[in-house]
Amino acid sequence: MQAIMPMTIAWRVCAAALAAAAIISAAPYRAPAQDIAANYPNRAIRIIVGFTAGGGNDLLARLVGQKLSEAWGQPVVIENKPGAGAIIGTEYVKNQPADGYTLLMGASGAMTVNPAVYSKLPYDTQRDFAPISMVAAFPFVLLVNPSMPVKSVSDLVAYAKANPAKANYGSSSPAFQLTGELFKQRTGAPLEHIPYKGSNETLTAVISGQVLLSIVDAAPAAGQIAAGQVRALAVTSGKRSPQFPDVPTLIEAGVPDVDVAFWSGLFAPAGTPPAIVKKLQDEVRRIVKLPEIQERMRQLAVEPVGNTSDEFAKAIAADIARWTTVAKASGIKIEP
Repeated sequence: MQAIMPMTIAWRVCAAALAAAAIISAAPYRAPAQDIAANYPNRAIRIIVGFTAGGGNDLLARLVGQKLSEAWGQPVVIENKPGAGAIIGTEYVKNQPADGYTLLMGASGAMTVNPAVYSKLPYDTQRDFAPISMVAAFPFVLLVNPSMPVKSVSDLVAYAKANPAKANYGSSSPAFQLTGELFKQRTGAPLEHIPYKGSNETLTAVISGQVLLSIVDAAPAAGQIAAGQVRALAVTSGKRSPQFPDVPTLIEAGVPDVDVAFWSGLFAPAGTPPAIVKKLQDEVRRIVKLPEIQERMRQLAVEPVGNTSDEFAKAIAADIARWTTVAKASGIKIEP
């Protein structure tokens, strides 16, 4: 004879089943990763640049944005939000929805140098952003006035040690200053830092003899180097620059453990679906391999990169660790 379930137990079982059904029906539908990627993008994408229009970061954003638009048939709008060393634009992207429709063309100064030198920032590069791909990298160039009696890095270091009253260097941002301080730490040259507002002012200071040397980005210095107004003694990267094939690296010039290349790369807010990050990563990597894009980048004195998101994240972590060490050793700290 079949047992009959007591009424109270039956009601409890029924109530539990109804509650479970309610939870399941209320849970949001999570589309498979392939569906998320397949449906992205279906509207305009914005790429935020933390600098004014016309600069290197802006030009790279426009190159990538145009090709993304051509590939996906959606508008890609470049928005410039300059100010505070790109802090304003970077913070803005951090606070946007993590849906892949607002991206950041981030420069290494904002993403790896700022965390090393600012006592407080409104963002954390590694926590608040998903790195997509490093778009391009570029070395700095160590310059002196051609009238100075130095024709090599070893000559420069010897001259600075013999003439400490004349030993100074100009820079226009924390990125250049930290590179100068790294040079000091590796060589023992007694160099005093002289701040300037921009790379053009720093170049003028070298040409006029106001400073012994400067370390600047290659693009604004190329014309003066070609005209013989300044002498390039070394590049900071681990390999020679195609733009200056006759200029040795600092390592080749005898300065140990200096392999410095700054970069621009694409980021999304943290929490962006991995499938979207992967789709963006793959497309950026395809774009930077296009012959016309590589040629245009070389005209801008930058080297195309196009690495993976994981590779980019590792490079960011290494840069932050290095610049934090240099900043602490030099006593550099900026209060907001």
